[in-house]
Amino acid sequence: MLPSVESWFATHTWQQPSWTVSSLVELKGDRTVSVVLPALNEEETVADVVSVVRPLVGTLVDELVVMDSGSTDQTVARARAAGARVVLRSDVLPSLEPLPGKGEVLWRSLAATSGDLIVFLDSDLVDPDPAFVPSLLGPLLSVDGVHLVKGFYRRPLRLESTGGGRVTELVARPLLNTLRPELSGVVQPLGGEYAATRSFLESVPFAAGYGVEIGLLLDAHRLYGLPALAQVNLGVRKHRNRSLLQLGVMSSQIMGTALARCGVEFSPGPLTQFVQVSDEWLPDSTDVLVVDRPPMVNVVEQS
Repeated sequence: MLPSVESWFATHTWQQPSWTVSSLVELKGDRTVSVVLPALNEEETVADVVSVVRPLVGTLVDELVVMDSGSTDQTVARARAAGARVVLRSDVLPSLEPLPGKGEVLWRSLAATSGDLIVFLDSDLVDPDPAFVPSLLGPLLSVDGVHLVKGFYRRPLRLESTGGGRVTELVARPLLNTLRPELSGVVQPLGGEYAATRSFLESVPFAAGYGVEIGLLLDAHRLYGLPALAQVNLGVRKHRNRSLLQLGVMSSQIMGTALARCGVEFSPGPLTQFVQVSDEWLPDSTDVLVVDRPPMVNVVEQS
């Protein structure tokens, strides 16, 4: 790692975060906190994620919102029953036709919430830890100038004690080391558990799809530099692992967003993969959406 990266890693990485809820409430002062869970057909896990955040509402957390991305199962009902306010993506900025993708609902959540600080947690977490939210808020509440806090963790696959994060290791990390080497010290650039200031989030575009996390990371670094970034160890994160075909589309969106943020020209087109049918391998092409939503501050100003 570059010397500046080593210095940042030493001062802005918390391997064993020890903030207590009471100490963070004191540090919080008059600032407000929103926790947002993006969800699409997560009926099996969303209630458990809501349940570990719900006890914080009224103290450290001011609002808990599940942003539904068009679920067709019982996600909405189970999230409400667990105590979250559920917002449908179509009910926020209804004049804009929703785009498919995770980044779309995260972007719309800015218009559906009011917190000065926003914590994002994926809703497919298995056995979520109640310490996730306090740990992510720690650097934002205790260190001046921090605008984005990334969680990192061990991500076990079913048959491995370590592993997971395949897209991170095969796509995102090589890209960042090549295009933005100052970010080589970020352990989980694509992790879905992170926290940020509203002032930052509303000032930058959001990639509509899976490129949202790497896009926000690159924009925070561009605007504020390394001192505005921090990361905390969240221990173990278990979630539903995706197939390689799904990861191919995800990787293409991430690559497209990263290249665009770094000023590299590219032409997004269909991704051709191959599937086996009987004894034959046949091409299967998927359109890859690489598009940004504008900074929310501009949308609010125009509304």
